[in-house]
Amino acid sequence: MMAVHFDSYSEARAHLKALLDAAERGRVATMSRETARTAIVDVERLRHLLAAVAPSRAQAVSEDGGWSIFIPGLPIAADGRTFDEAVTEMVRALREYAEDWKDHLLDAPNHRENWGLVQLISLSDDDQLREWLVGLEEGEVARMTKEEALSRLQKYWTDGG
Repeated sequence: MMAVHFDSYSEARAHLKALLDAAERGRVATMSRETARTAIVDVERLRHLLAAVAPSRAQAVSEDGGWSIFIPGLPIAADGRTFDEAVTEMVRALREYAEDWKDHLLDAPNHRENWGLVQLISLSDDDQLREWLVGLEEGEVARMTKEEALSRLQKYWTDGG
């Protein structure tokens, strides 16, 4: 696999098509600017990698006639009267956390290591986040009816997979 690298921003800009083509094909595509080296990566490839190397570890608890979902070690939780409502709220909570991280948490010592999580959230649609939360394979939620997806998600969380 042939790597593509440009030693300056100007050189990369002049060869932008080659840089983007390489990234889209999965080739190493980089450019340098002063002392920094930056990789250009296809979004779907990056999202898939982040989802694979960082499982959500989300936990769900049925209590008091509703559902609670949280991710241990992260300040992210959601509640709902129904399981579906709790999952929907968790997706919203993940999006809010990503916005807060980008706005003011990225340099906080207890949040700065969540860069990969924020990238994953930002690059995912709602169905992809649902799949990631419960460990379903990519595209699996989209192929199910709403009832099948909810049943599968509930089984995953109550029976441990």
